[in-house]
Amino acid sequence: MKTIYRLGIDIGGTFTDALVMDNHGRVIAALKTPSIAAAPEQAIFNALDQLKQSGVDLHEIDLFVHGTTLGVNTLIERNGAVTGLLVTKGFRDILEIRRLRLEDTTNLYGDKTDALVPRHLVKEVHERTLANGNILQPLNREQLLQVVDELVEEGITALAISFLHAYVNPAHEQLAEELIKERHPHLFLCRSSAIWPQQREFERTLATAMNAYVGERMGSYFLRLQEGIGAYSLKANLLSTMSNGGIMTAARAAKEPVRTLLSGPASGVIAATHIAEQAGIRQVITFDMGGTSVDVALIDNEPAYSTENKVGDFPVIIPAVDVTAIGAGGGSISWLDSVGVLKVGPRSAGANPGPASYHRGGEEPTTTDAYLQLGILQADRFLGGQMRLHPELAERALGNLGERLGLSPTQTAQAILDVATANMYAQFSPLMARKGVDPRDFTLLAYGGAGPMHAFLMAREVGIRRVLIPPSPGTLCAMGCTVANLRNDFVHTLHKSSQTLEPGELANLYTRLEDQGRSWVEEEARGGVKLKQIYCLYSADMRYEGQAFDLEINLTSEEIVDPEKARNKFHEFYQNVFGISQPEADVMFVSLRATIVGILPTQSTASPAELPFDESEAEERIITFDHQQQTAKVLKRGQIPLDMPIHGPIIVEEYDTTIFIPPGFTVYRDGYGNVIGEVEQ
Repeated sequence: MKTIYRLGIDIGGTFTDALVMDNHGRVIAALKTPSIAAAPEQAIFNALDQLKQSGVDLHEIDLFVHGTTLGVNTLIERNGAVTGLLVTKGFRDILEIRRLRLEDTTNLYGDKTDALVPRHLVKEVHERTLANGNILQPLNREQLLQVVDELVEEGITALAISFLHAYVNPAHEQLAEELIKERHPHLFLCRSSAIWPQQREFERTLATAMNAYVGERMGSYFLRLQEGIGAYSLKANLLSTMSNGGIMTAARAAKEPVRTLLSGPASGVIAATHIAEQAGIRQVITFDMGGTSVDVALIDNEPAYSTENKVGDFPVIIPAVDVTAIGAGGGSISWLDSVGVLKVGPRSAGANPGPASYHRGGEEPTTTDAYLQLGILQADRFLGGQMRLHPELAERALGNLGERLGLSPTQTAQAILDVATANMYAQFSPLMARKGVDPRDFTLLAYGGAGPMHAFLMAREVGIRRVLIPPSPGTLCAMGCTVANLRNDFVHTLHKSSQTLEPGELANLYTRLEDQGRSWVEEEARGGVKLKQIYCLYSADMRYEGQAFDLEINLTSEEIVDPEKARNKFHEFYQNVFGISQPEADVMFVSLRATIVGILPTQSTASPAELPFDESEAEERIITFDHQQQTAKVLKRGQIPLDMPIHGPIIVEEYDTTIFIPPGFTVYRDGYGNVIGEVEQ
């Protein structure tokens, strides 16, 4: 059978990862190349050049999926398009007022987040739609065009439209869009009823403003990327990952970039789900440590999703894989605060200048420098020997910091690891408590360039008994691109009690949502994606009448047809969450949700034990850990015995990462090449 390839590329803040899988599910190439912030597409071209040089036939790639942090970085760095916003008369301050909640409830003097669109670029439009969809005041076309002309004169290049109650009747937004396109065709234009038609005016308006803010930049990026990959004669159409763990065409991503903001972390979680399922593990906590941050997510058979994620200072209402940042990454800078206390992060050295040991101008010590000083990292084996580290520069940077602490460079390095781990623990434990899980029941699945190096330290601190390191952990987010499916979310605001629902109303509304989803999948599939199956998942945001917060309840087809069964399911779920319920009380169906999933053809599973046991003699290295010198075995993954535990300390050196197994853990390799460490009995 002819070999067909899938290519996944993930652009991170420090490195761009590329991974190629064949039609048997085997990883045949994986590489990392430095990201280029000024021109992120150039890192992709560099990766394609390296793949070509390594013997990969780019003409045989039939699926090319990539994820990028360009959108989220644009929001965080506030360097997007000059954006205008049109709102209903009387609602000019919707982005300023927000939800009137303190960001930090214990700090009465916290700074208010600056609105994404400044007030002088927000214009009121004379129109009004009621909550039931009826038109109270028709759209004033002349006044609309007048305020748009004023915004264009002020220099806007992108425009968001968010009118009151457009989620139930989008007629005014649609008409405004048509009129503005005719008058100013150069504007990047988007409307809230097309981006996310849900009640919650602030979140809907903010999502639309975000889309406009990053859309122009993302569109030009995709255009440059599409033109550039044309020189490589790739037959596969370009696809992009989404925040919900799915994929869509790059053309769609350029129009709706707000759906891609959290796609990088989501891709890693999707790949981790694939790895865990293959290994027969149901409950997993992912631990993704890159150059800038540490992200964690829960997988209990499937990933958890959330509509309360944040990007920088902004809440994102559109569903996404539930990923939380809990600490600093391998490139995080160590420093002393005003009273001389050692801190690690959140500032990162990035890829350029990078850690002091990169010899690119960085002079402040990072977590990577600490690992190098302790002997856990080997200077001439970083990135498979392609990038040499400089121990003398790491020692000098650690020494400068250590002088102020009264510590030697080696003691400072250990202190940096201790502080970094303590920071993670301080955020990890309350996070698990809020999610209602005991992390000791879960397996820690670590990936990212620095995740396998720090995962056992984190597990030791938290009490997790098992750690899994998948093959190619440094490029796992890129693998997520290759195993993801088409997936999109649709919502309808209903806001009706179970007592006032018309017979068959719920089923009819879900049918309408599913029809929207199937139309979307068919349109995306025309971009060259072959599908094996299409199915739909249903849920509803529900609450007791009079409450202010919702619970999302997954529903079956049977429960949709019989709302009373859906109502009973809500009572049971409420009882499980809060320990109390009110079966006699009426239940509100606030929003209906449908998730459409288009399954790509399944790749055959890689055969177990395809990585043969390497019987070559293990190396040994003197390291300093826990303030004492120790002798560690230095192995390759293939030298770890199959299903036969060996004792730490062990260092496993790979191209894309280094795995560190400290004393107190044993480690073995399973049939799929996963390195699995467990607490010594």
